[in-house]
Amino acid sequence: MDQIFNLDNKFFRGVAKIVDCVWLSLLWLFCSIPIVTIGASTTALYYAVNKCLRNDRGYASSEFFHSFKENFKQSTIIWLILLVIYAVLGFDYYVMKQFAEAGQEIGKLYICFFVFAAIVTMWGFYIFPYIARFENTVKNIMKNTVYMAISNVHWTICMTVLFIAMWLGLYLFPVAVVIMPALYNLLKNLMLEHVFKKYMTPEDLEAEQERNRNFYN
Repeated sequence: MDQIFNLDNKFFRGVAKIVDCVWLSLLWLFCSIPIVTIGASTTALYYAVNKCLRNDRGYASSEFFHSFKENFKQSTIIWLILLVIYAVLGFDYYVMKQFAEAGQEIGKLYICFFVFAAIVTMWGFYIFPYIARFENTVKNIMKNTVYMAISNVHWTICMTVLFIAMWLGLYLFPVAVVIMPALYNLLKNLMLEHVFKKYMTPEDLEAEQERNRNFYN
């Protein structure tokens, strides 16, 4: 009977993770409202998901805002660069689409700009989690994540499928927005950590395992 009401049992731990999923999703939504802060809030979400939901360390709110503050500058700079790229590609897509609808052959190039935007999005799967997990310069972050996305194309494809599934789920069940951001990052974390570990030294991996040793095991 005591085990049933033990807050450390699997049931209550599962409920706590669901609550943290909802809370982190709401924090991400709230902190993304200014638009320019989406990069920082996305980095913070991945950091908190990896630390709290995946490895049972720390508290959701404090870890989220710790990362938001620590990585704000780099995340925002890179996010603004991505916004400019999306704006240019979006404008070119719109112009070529108008040409295509007018029957001009050159207008078919709109497909290329759509593909370029998709490639940038797949690149983005790595950028903000990378910032959350490693310290580096903006230039090296962008260069390293391009390399990771290309070198681990199978994981990139899997994350693309997951990304599409997330948006389909939100389209069918809009109320899922209160849990989907954190849940999506948790599932993506299972893939990305396989990638990140390939680029960590044995010493880094040992220290990581020690930090992530679960108290309940």
